[in-house]
Order: sequence, then C-alpha cells, then structure tokens
Amino acid sequence: MSVTLPGPTLGVVGGGQLGRMLAEAASPLGVEIVVLDPTPDCPAAPVVRDQIVAEFDDPEGIDALAARADALTFEIELADPDLLAEAAAEHDVPVHPDPDTLRTIQDKLVQKEALADAGIPVPEFAAVATADGLERVVEEFGGAMVKAREGGYDGRGNLPAQEPEEAAAVLDELGTHAMAEELVDFEREIAVMGVKGADGETRTYPVTETVHREEILRESVTPARADDDVIARAQEVAEDVLDWLDGRGVYGIELFETSEGAVLLNEIAPRPHNSGHWTIEGARTSQFENHVRAVLGWPLGPTEQVAPAVTANLLGDVDETEPATLRHVESVLAAPDADLHWYGKDDVRPLRKMGHLTVTDGDETTEEGDDDRERLLSRARDLRDGVTFRAE
Repeated sequence: MSVTLPGPTLGVVGGGQLGRMLAEAASPLGVEIVVLDPTPDCPAAPVVRDQIVAEFDDPEGIDALAARADALTFEIELADPDLLAEAAAEHDVPVHPDPDTLRTIQDKLVQKEALADAGIPVPEFAAVATADGLERVVEEFGGAMVKAREGGYDGRGNLPAQEPEEAAAVLDELGTHAMAEELVDFEREIAVMGVKGADGETRTYPVTETVHREEILRESVTPARADDDVIARAQEVAEDVLDWLDGRGVYGIELFETSEGAVLLNEIAPRPHNSGHWTIEGARTSQFENHVRAVLGWPLGPTEQVAPAVTANLLGDVDETEPATLRHVESVLAAPDADLHWYGKDDVRPLRKMGHLTVTDGDETTEEGDDDRERLLSRARDLRDGVTFRAE
C-alpha cells in the first residue's frame, strides 16, 4: 500500500494509559487519535485529538467513533465486539484485532478451550459454577487458581483455592460464572509481545520475565532470565498463538515457565500490554507504534532489543482513594539511566497503576548476564521505592 502523511485518524475504544501511550506513539507518524471512554478528561485526553465521552458498550458512542475514524481498535477488553463489528460495517472502516478474536478472549474459559483445541499448551482447566463442583476440581488439581470468566484484570477476579473447603468463599467473591486452572508449579512467569501485520506478517519481541506480587505485575526484566531452550520454546508458542489469532495488532502473550522447563500459555491480551512497556526505550520500535502500524496495515517496525531493560510499575501506596500527587520525582528525573512515564490519573487508589519507570543499560544485550539484570532490577526497585503518593 502507499502511505502518505499526514496520516489517517485512528479510533480507539478506551482512553486509559494504553490509549495515552498509543497516542504518544502515533503522533510522530502523523496519525491522529480519537478515543472513546466513559471517564471525562480520561488519561489519554491531553494527548489525543478528541475524546468521545461514552460507555464502552454505548451504540451511539461507538457509531460516532467509527464515523470519525479511518480505522478502529481498542485498548481494553471491555469493548463490545458486536458493536465494533456493526459500526465498522456501517461506516466501511476496518477494525483490528478482529471482533471475533476479542469475543473469544473476553471469556477466559472460551479462550482456554479454543487454545487447547488449537494444540497450544495450556494448564489443566475446568468450568466451575457451584461450590461442590469447585471442591471436586480443587481436589483433582491439588489446588486451583479460580478466575472470573469475564472482566478480571491486574489480578482482580482471580483467587487461589488451595483446599476444597475454600471453594464456597472463593465463589462467593468471584461469582459462579468462573473457571479453575491447576496451580502451575512455575519457575517464572514470562511474556512475549507479538504483532500481526498486513498479509499475515508476524514479528515477536524478545522474551520478557514478569515479576508479580499479589497477582499484580510489579517489574519486567528483558531479556528474561531463562535458559536458551525456554526462550526458544516461548518464541515458538508465541508464533503459534499469532498464527491462530485473527486480526492485525499487538498481542500480549503471557506464559509460564514450569519447574520442569516446559512453557504453558497463561492468557492473551488482544492489545498492547504492561509486559511490553519496556519496548518504548528498549526496542527499535515500541509495542505502541507497532500496534498503530499494524492496525492501519502499514509496514511493521523492527522488534529487536536495543538495550537491556527493567520496568517497574508505580503503584498506589496509599490506604484509600485520594487525589494523586507523586512525591520525590526528582530522584527519577536525575537518574541518567531511567525514563519516567506518568499515566495522568487524577486519583490514586491502593495498588492502582499510576505510571512506570524503565531503567536501561547501554551495554550490548548479548553481553548481559543474570548478574547484570539483577543489577538493573535492583536499580529500578530502588528508584521506584524512592517515590511515594503518601503525604509526609
């Protein structure tokens, strides 16, 4: 295709931090962004062309977005796939990833069943709807991670059940529209950001190690501290996932490295993902720029890593919701090896993602060992722990 500048307008369902970073990546390409989000003056608002204030499942809002866009995408799984498909057809604009892909991924049980049918390795899983049923599954699996089938994110909607007698309490909190997975004995959690472009072209970023506490991503380390066989297998699984998926765009492919060295797929995000934030400073083309390129059908950018990188999330360290003021930011700004990203959220809540920082190393990636990545991880944690939302 022939690409001319200034470029087209991309309509994005969702105006959170991912929409904000999409707009930051789109601007140098001459692409304008219009977002739809129910929160007035959403985090993306300061950097986009315009915001349509509407719920993610508002038919009139989605129609208005499609009327102003040359292509549609989404940065949140709460987007309504049926409305997206209808609006895209009505206004003759493409929507990517494919609404059918979004529909499959939105329901964690449907997603797992489809992946298993495609031959992609996943943990053992089962649908659960009653406490008695979950008790049997927990006993069979020797413990389970119970997940709400829809709507969960950042660890919300996931609860472990180690013993059968915990089943009733877990379902009381999550609801009976749930699934259970075996508790995987994993060595580490890893992720691959993959991108699918025009004519089926696919590219993957280097494997990232993701560090979670309380089911929330705290840090990412790239390249991952895994052996070469695990890295190769993770890339193979990611390529298989990209082949299976329909629609252009970036996908966050979350994986487990088991204690035996196997690789199992955890979940897929049909959009840019926190696991790929390191690509802004650490890769030739960020995940956000490549998502814009892919959705528009433009040539994809290179995904090679240019520097070892560790990202640390800035989470709300408060006890209750309050206006957001991040203190001691000068410590990060003064660091020559760190980059700060603020998400523009007005209020901070306990463990809410408010921003992130990335520490990069100028040495060649191929010369980096585990000790060097440990040093970068320690550096990122020190910088992150030096800032706070708490009043002094």
